[in-house]
Amino acid sequence: MAERENFDLAHISAVEILTPKFEESLWFFKDLLAMREVARIGDSAYLRCWDEYETYSIKLTASDTNGVGRTMLRATSPEALQRRVAAIEDTGYGEGWKDPEVGIGEYYEFEDPDEHLFGIYYDTELYQADEQDRPALKNQAARYPGRGVNARRLDHINYLASDVNVTGDFWDQVMKARETEQVELDAGGYAARWFRFAQKSYDVVYSDDWTGERGRFHHLAFATDTREDILKAADFFLEEGVYIEYGPYKHAINQTFFLYVWEPGGNRIEFANAGARLILNPDQPVVNWSEAERAKGQAWGMKTVPTFHTHGTPYVENQEEIDRAALEGRRV
Repeated sequence: MAERENFDLAHISAVEILTPKFEESLWFFKDLLAMREVARIGDSAYLRCWDEYETYSIKLTASDTNGVGRTMLRATSPEALQRRVAAIEDTGYGEGWKDPEVGIGEYYEFEDPDEHLFGIYYDTELYQADEQDRPALKNQAARYPGRGVNARRLDHINYLASDVNVTGDFWDQVMKARETEQVELDAGGYAARWFRFAQKSYDVVYSDDWTGERGRFHHLAFATDTREDILKAADFFLEEGVYIEYGPYKHAINQTFFLYVWEPGGNRIEFANAGARLILNPDQPVVNWSEAERAKGQAWGMKTVPTFHTHGTPYVENQEEIDRAALEGRRV
């Protein structure tokens, strides 16, 4: 049965992306995705999707490597924040309260069992559009860009994990997210688990990291308005020389229409459209998929691209050769 605490998390509000090719990655997010830079502090640029109500969507940080930094979560109330912080502290994964940052108030920093870094908060600043960014409709956060991919907002994030079972249990039992779907291994345990915070079908995903490493990153997804936007994005990326890894196509799990590309820094980025699919049943049972069922491919039969199981960030040794071999049907 549903628990009231299941609604303590509102959404993923911002994600830090690490890149060894800062200027090229900045071009990707600003020029191709039509995101707006709202702040520049040190080695980081803060960028927003056009219809986010908060100040920024990603923090792009110059780094020696690629991957994901801290993911920010907004709680649904001050009371919800305190409940989740208390639960996190009981696990020993908490790292304490941190001072306000761009657009948000004080937040509590913690790690998941796989050493991915998070911050959770409630106090925030609503984005105030200026003359350049002011929308025609007052119930819209900012002006529709009308260029590039027009990424509307963050949709979800997928982490790689050395132990999907442990990290999944953390989100289920400590963060009180609701699991929607899972892939069960024949040998026991899970290859991947999907969790939602509210009525979207998923917000956080954990997939098995074949390397056994901890704290790595699979992809960050941006929402588009329609499937057609994703089809147009594929043509757009083709013209701009961005590597298209997979899609456009429809997932079997959670039925999202998708396109995956690698941004210049090597991080995988997805463009996702869930159509009208929402989880309205408060007691929705978890959908379990077997290895045999997943081997059939995606919704309409397309097989999963081999690099989907090898490519992650930060890179492991010989990452590029490993990915190339996977596409050629070889193992390194």
